[in-house]
Amino acid sequence: MNLETRFDGLVFENPLMPAAGPLNGDLEKLTFLLRQGLGGIVTKTISTRDPHIPKPCIFGARDHIQNSELWSEHPLQRWVEEFLPGFMKIKDRPLIVSVGYSKEDMEVLIPALDRFADAFEVSTHYVGSDLTVIQEILRTIRRQTKKPIYMKISPHLPDPEGFARMVRDHGGSGIVAINSLGPTLAIDLESRLASHGNDKGYSWLSGPAIKPVALAMIHRLKQAAPELTLIGVGGIKSATDVLEFLLAGASAVQMLSAALLVGKDLYQKIIADLPGALEKYHFSSIADVISTRLGIDVKYEASLPELIESKCTRCRLCERICPYFAIEMKDRITFDTDKCFRCGLCVAKCPTGAILMAPKESA
Repeated sequence: MNLETRFDGLVFENPLMPAAGPLNGDLEKLTFLLRQGLGGIVTKTISTRDPHIPKPCIFGARDHIQNSELWSEHPLQRWVEEFLPGFMKIKDRPLIVSVGYSKEDMEVLIPALDRFADAFEVSTHYVGSDLTVIQEILRTIRRQTKKPIYMKISPHLPDPEGFARMVRDHGGSGIVAINSLGPTLAIDLESRLASHGNDKGYSWLSGPAIKPVALAMIHRLKQAAPELTLIGVGGIKSATDVLEFLLAGASAVQMLSAALLVGKDLYQKIIADLPGALEKYHFSSIADVISTRLGIDVKYEASLPELIESKCTRCRLCERICPYFAIEMKDRITFDTDKCFRCGLCVAKCPTGAILMAPKESA
């Protein structure tokens, strides 16, 4: 099965990369990621300033990470003199160098890093939401490099479509979507403290919990500026997640938080699972997924849910969660025609797939 994806003159053996974060912050970590078989490598975000990082700074829950770690803890000089020259000796796939944040930072960072980068990812996380400011950052970078430039969008920006058009019109090659959500708050009831975060108690949310937001952003950006390359990030934890992002409009994806939640070997597992996922959903290749248009199928009427009794374990979860009190266990699960709103929650939550609901046929 062909897992290759190509864009902006770059060739990736598969569409999975790491997202900028704690797993790609020095030569040892970059080397580890290279050995995972990823299609491309991304560095931790490099800046001109030393970060002031609270400890602890990473909090992991069942389906999300809350992180207040900030950018690279190592200075630019160490990246230029040690980490990146060392990586060049073993590099055999595209390297995207992540940089941040201001126009003034870019005037220093891009000339210093350009000889190592196959492309740049530009974090906009701490520069606000004024598109004229971000535009000037992009134009500053473009004046100093011919390499592809991918602007990383923060989900708090009020006009994603405007952001996409700005990137397209001012020299950007594409967008990485999305950065982490926030600010968020973690509370420890025993100590009565905000247990993880910055000096205000806040951190930033990533991981599987933000996947629906990230998918929607990719789709919105693709509709606004289809010429741009999109790299999806936010919530990926499986091969099927990868395919969903590609179908939404991405040409490649990044993943990091799920590796922190379940283990760093998740990269290898996802890559190994991709051929089977492609086959299961009847795609011939990664390129086939990318070239397939995502349809939108909206209906406003549906039939009453139906029970497949042979699959029902009588767990009664559907009865407990129904917001319309329309489900009751009698001799079997039954649905009240008058109360049922056809919302579909019972179908989505049934652990054995014992409930189906078909669209209502027109008369």
